[in-house]
Amino acid sequence: MLLDIHGDIWTDVTVKSAQGKRNIIRDYHLERFNKGNMAGGIFVIWADPPHDARPKERLLESIQAMSKELFDSRDLVQVMYRSEDFAKAIAANKLAVMLGLEGLSGIGEDVDALYTLYQLGFRHASLTWNEQNALATGVKGEPSRGLTQKGKEAVSLIHDLGMIMDVSHSNVRTFWDIADLSSKPIIASHSNARALCDVPRNLTDEQIKTIGSKNGLVGLNAYNEFIHEEPAERTVDRLIDHLVHVAGLIGIDKIALGFDFFEYLSSSTTDSFTSDTYAGTIGLEDITQAPNMISRLSARGFSQEEIELVSYKNFLALMDRVIK
Repeated sequence: MLLDIHGDIWTDVTVKSAQGKRNIIRDYHLERFNKGNMAGGIFVIWADPPHDARPKERLLESIQAMSKELFDSRDLVQVMYRSEDFAKAIAANKLAVMLGLEGLSGIGEDVDALYTLYQLGFRHASLTWNEQNALATGVKGEPSRGLTQKGKEAVSLIHDLGMIMDVSHSNVRTFWDIADLSSKPIIASHSNARALCDVPRNLTDEQIKTIGSKNGLVGLNAYNEFIHEEPAERTVDRLIDHLVHVAGLIGIDKIALGFDFFEYLSSSTTDSFTSDTYAGTIGLEDITQAPNMISRLSARGFSQEEIELVSYKNFLALMDRVIK
């Protein structure tokens, strides 16, 4: 079984809820999750384009749609606040889902809104998606701009609350600003190694080592454009090359899986970050193909214990290190 520590499921729920649909996880995702042996993960709220132009309204819409879906799916989903909730969910044959925030553009400069979001059950947050906002700067923002003063306050509060601080999508300056401020573990939930695929969303070796030194976690991303520059090489084995590279820098105990599948998103959203129609990684096209990655890990010499660490145990241990 595995935990996918980055999924845009709440985006799909928000879109379909606006169309009057209910039971979206049950009807559109559960069968795929089961085929992939997925036990849960981090489902994030995100100001999905074109709604990034109205982030506060989209945040509220998404929270409402998520809350309705959690009610409809209460026999299928258990919100995961602490690591012990994972075992409870498995025992009850439910998905263990952490509520996450991919970017905080929706709160503007209102850092105290994090208290409310924490009370609503969110235990994970990144400050930005690709954009620059009132708190921080994403990979498509100004290279010389990092955290704002309000962003620094947000980082401190996220740590004080015991939420997981995620640096994926941060530009280089924001990454180092967060790293310098953070005395607690940080994660990059869905980023690969820039040494193997030189794109801004991937991490340099120095960044990876810094996450490791803070006892954090790197979640490997299955998005094909982050795996290899050559389309023919965007395969599950090349993704495993990223795993091997990161493990060599910080150890197998600091790696997770943050697949970032998005085949269910509309082109009005995906056109903002890719010019291609969805083309998944060869051999890992969607969550149903996750067992193929597990079998390839075994074929390449990883032990069962190492595979379990990457699949879910490392993230549970990270939760114990961070969440109060």
